[in-house]
Amino acid sequence: MELLARPIERTRGPREWPSGLIALQVRNYRLLLSSQALGATGGWMQRVAQDWMVLQLTGSVAAVGVTVALQFLPFLLFGLFSGVIADRFPKQRILMITQSAAAVCAAVLGLLALTGTAQAWHVYIIAFSLGMVTVFDGPARSALVTELVGPARIRNAVSLNSSVFHSAALVGPALSGVLIGTIGLGWSFVANALAASVVVAIISQIKPELAQLPTPASRAKGQLREGLSYIMRTSEVRWSLILLAVASMFALNMTVVITAFADKVFDLGVNGYSLLTSLNAVGALTGALLSAGRKKPIRLRGLALLLAVLGAAVLAGGLMPSPVLYGAVLVLTGLITLTFLIGANTLVQTSCAPAVRGRVMAVYMLIQLGLQAVGSPVLGFGIDHIGPQATLAVTGAMTITLAVTVSMVMAKKAHLSLGRQPVHRADFRLDSIRLGRRQVPFVTTRTLRRLSPIGIVPARGSIS
Repeated sequence: MELLARPIERTRGPREWPSGLIALQVRNYRLLLSSQALGATGGWMQRVAQDWMVLQLTGSVAAVGVTVALQFLPFLLFGLFSGVIADRFPKQRILMITQSAAAVCAAVLGLLALTGTAQAWHVYIIAFSLGMVTVFDGPARSALVTELVGPARIRNAVSLNSSVFHSAALVGPALSGVLIGTIGLGWSFVANALAASVVVAIISQIKPELAQLPTPASRAKGQLREGLSYIMRTSEVRWSLILLAVASMFALNMTVVITAFADKVFDLGVNGYSLLTSLNAVGALTGALLSAGRKKPIRLRGLALLLAVLGAAVLAGGLMPSPVLYGAVLVLTGLITLTFLIGANTLVQTSCAPAVRGRVMAVYMLIQLGLQAVGSPVLGFGIDHIGPQATLAVTGAMTITLAVTVSMVMAKKAHLSLGRQPVHRADFRLDSIRLGRRQVPFVTTRTLRRLSPIGIVPARGSIS
């Protein structure tokens, strides 16, 4: 009877996370994500202060483009080599070293700014040094995410990473704008130095024994060639990287563009620049959150379509006559950009073997960031000589043209053709969505796909 009278002890099982946060079930990933949230906020604070400092010191948008290019130039010089390092050494140790170096760079630039001795060439050197930090940090971080959460949670983890990064892009510029307007440029750099130091402490708490980490690759000849050969053999990876190259060259240099519109077109000052940067981040965060809830990955045709739509949004931004309308286009551009980048990142990571993932992600980051080193000064030159609006119109049109061209080449390689699909009378019907217990007629993506007169259809003779 006493046993029956005792209250039943309820054992609490592991916490269940919503499907949109499923990657957070992994403790090590929660630590990595929290470190990224802090580090990205400090990095955005430094980026805003750094670009505005160069503009104040030189008065030239092209000089801002040079600063951005120097920060991305290391990816062109050492991007492929960094992937070999990521596959050869423990990724947690690499991150601790890179974040320590980032703290030193930020502290040096903060000291120069606070003492009033900063010159443009100082900023150039620090920008290049931070680029060196990122070139080794990025591939190791991207590969570590996959190792911590596993392939089943990778798309959700990539989406959460992007959500955190662009949440930081909302908070960081706003904080930097407040600091610049109240106590000066230098304190944004100091804040980033402190943030990077805390990031090192958080990453040190990741327990490798709790993650199924692969054995690092041993030193051997031909590892870089092996990674490049793998990319060329794997069509999903190869075409994703080609589409990413187009976007990086013509559509992802928004830092230079927003600086030009805030200063040259609308005369908004540093607070307006921070606001426009935050609006772009609002769209990016929305795209990241929507991607986190997706159950089906974006395939190659979807990536090509997103790239064309991104080009149209960039072109539309160059036609906006007021800051309000331009800000609205920036939100849309950010949303499309992040949907495209998360789709490409997820497709690449889930399509490559774990043994070469570090090298593949190094090529991914080489393309995403290295090509911006080429595009940024060219974009700045165009803005200084033909104006921001005309430059944006040209880059948007180029993005659309190349997206269509790549789609046609992909279709040809896959024995497909771009042709008119027959539309029958029966196709002109609405699909339905469920509202409560009722099915309500509604236009869905399936409806649009059925009624679309243009699509990729099998070429004649390609199917026996």
